[in-house]
Amino acid sequence: MKRSELKEFLDEKEQKYNTLDFISSDPIQIPHQFSKKEDIEISGFLAATIAWGNRKMIINNATKMVQLMDNAPHDFIMNHSEEDLSNFDGFVHRTFNAEDFKFFVKSLQNIYTNHNGLEAALHPKQEDNYKLAIHNFKKLFFEIPHLDRTLKHVSDPVKGSASKRINMFLRWMVRDNTSGVDFGIWKTHSPANLHCPLDVHTGNIARKLQILKRKQNDWKAIEELDIILREFDKNDPVKYDYALFGLGVFEKF
Repeated sequence: MKRSELKEFLDEKEQKYNTLDFISSDPIQIPHQFSKKEDIEISGFLAATIAWGNRKMIINNATKMVQLMDNAPHDFIMNHSEEDLSNFDGFVHRTFNAEDFKFFVKSLQNIYTNHNGLEAALHPKQEDNYKLAIHNFKKLFFEIPHLDRTLKHVSDPVKGSASKRINMFLRWMVRDNTSGVDFGIWKTHSPANLHCPLDVHTGNIARKLQILKRKQNDWKAIEELDIILREFDKNDPVKYDYALFGLGVFEKF
């Protein structure tokens, strides 16, 4: 397939899947329950954090997380007591447990109190460098006392991770909301700088389409894939996540 034909093919698939119908089967439905900016980004960050494994289980457990925060994430983050956190006991999603969840609440309180919130904390201070932005965000996230076991729940691209879940969260917050799926509420960020959330599905489809050669799903693979996707659309390269994901999950391409 010629490069121009491939772009046309992926543009068509992006338009097919980047619609409101996408929301009902995706974890992005969790932040769509809210209208307040801080509620959207906090619930979205937590849903993205546990977004691995069975999608139905992800949605169910992310819903539980919101319910445990009294369906008011920002207010809970800022005003919770230790007794409130004890209600988390017994929560588990794969390797993310109640202790991890409690720490995330405390760290988010620190971020909103001392670092101007998630939008500022994840901002790429050095032009378009989200690799460094995510790396610095992890250091900030764990600047308060924490258990070593919780470190694994925030990835670090400087150590080679594809950081799929954070890149997905960034897509949710930064991409324009024209289709009604992503939110576009982080106006200080640019969608031109986003990276494709690379997972098993998107990686396999990208290799089948020969726009990715690297075998591992790591940050080097993202940088390789970025070159082609930015060539296809320099202003909104990550829109092709819908095409690649849809081809993999819905079409078994």
